[in-house]
Amino acid sequence: MKKKLASVSLVLLAFAANAQNMATTTNQPSVDQPAYNKWSVELNGGVNKPVRAMTPGYSSETLGLFHTDLGVRYMFNPKFGLKLDVGYDQLQERSDTPNFDSKYYRASLQGVVNLGRALNFETWTNTFGLLAHGGFGVSQLSNDDGFDGKDYMAHGIMGLTGQVRLSNRVALTGDLTGIINGRQNHNFDGHGTPAYSSLEGVLVNASVGLTFYLGKNEKHADWYSEDNERLNKLKDRVTTIETNLIDTDKDGVADLYDLEPNTVSGVAVNTKGQSIDNNQNGVPDELESYLDKTYSKKGSETATNNTVEELINGGYVNVYFDFNSSKPTNASLSGVDFLVKYLKNNPGKSADIIGYADEIGNSSYNTELSRKRAEAVKKVATNAGIDASRLNVIANGEDTSVNKKSKEARQIVRRVTFQVK
Repeated sequence: MKKKLASVSLVLLAFAANAQNMATTTNQPSVDQPAYNKWSVELNGGVNKPVRAMTPGYSSETLGLFHTDLGVRYMFNPKFGLKLDVGYDQLQERSDTPNFDSKYYRASLQGVVNLGRALNFETWTNTFGLLAHGGFGVSQLSNDDGFDGKDYMAHGIMGLTGQVRLSNRVALTGDLTGIINGRQNHNFDGHGTPAYSSLEGVLVNASVGLTFYLGKNEKHADWYSEDNERLNKLKDRVTTIETNLIDTDKDGVADLYDLEPNTVSGVAVNTKGQSIDNNQNGVPDELESYLDKTYSKKGSETATNNTVEELINGGYVNVYFDFNSSKPTNASLSGVDFLVKYLKNNPGKSADIIGYADEIGNSSYNTELSRKRAEAVKKVATNAGIDASRLNVIANGEDTSVNKKSKEARQIVRRVTFQVK
């Protein structure tokens, strides 16, 4: 019996797989594939009630206490899918009636309609869902005390499944299903034959269970709304545009188009937000002009170099890092460029590259992190043409000068600074 039922189940599973392949091969994939999972596994347990095909004098429990089913479901899209499931029911007598013990097995292939998506449940809830399912299958009834052998039959099945989403991976379900058997040769109690000619047995199942969603995406098709996703993507794009139109360094060029988002305040920039530096000495022309006028008695170039050196050694030129990272932030790479240009214009100079970390974490780890940060900056400088012998790495570890409970203050000390000599 079990071997025959298993064979039928394998046939149904092959049919389901073939249906899946047809769906995926007949529909050409779009450039922007929907990001939702399609597979799920369903496990349920509950009660049963044979509605008809009982021998006079025999009666089953009002709610039979053993029903279970296991299913695998594939959704072609958020509204339609296919399910292969197997079920088992144990049917027994109620009090003060003749004894019987029957076992009912079934395997069913069912279509699934996601009523939650079809009825736009997402407009008012993201927690509750509703599935309708129905199809056909094969069944087997056995009763060792009532008749010999097994009663094999076909059946139609239909039901409703309520869903409560517990997470993106699990949903709690409640299901009510009706099964109609065709060509059932024995009553459910096993002690008589049905009085009807074709559709003899009617069995009702009520169960609760869990659905487990499989796949790498965040949501399953049960909870994926194409309209909501399109709206969310549109909101994200608007937010991105609004954010990128901010002009952080107040140079008149929005961050979206600004190649130098940390320009010195007040200096002239080009259409790409870069400070104008015609002689490529690392000092914006406007600032250089001011320095020339202010220090003209000492010689403008010497004064400029001295002032640039004072800015570097005074800690005004830094390279910053994200938390627990040894990769410089893109916005702060101009600090390395500032040092590189100075060293190229002053070949007799060298520089200490000094790394720091904030106080979060183990001190020895933070010391090593500060070294890695300094090494990363040194690598950028050497790749830009500065000889490694002119650069000395120093790991200063944790900077304890700020309130370590302040996220903003910790960002300031996650840095590399320089000392030229």
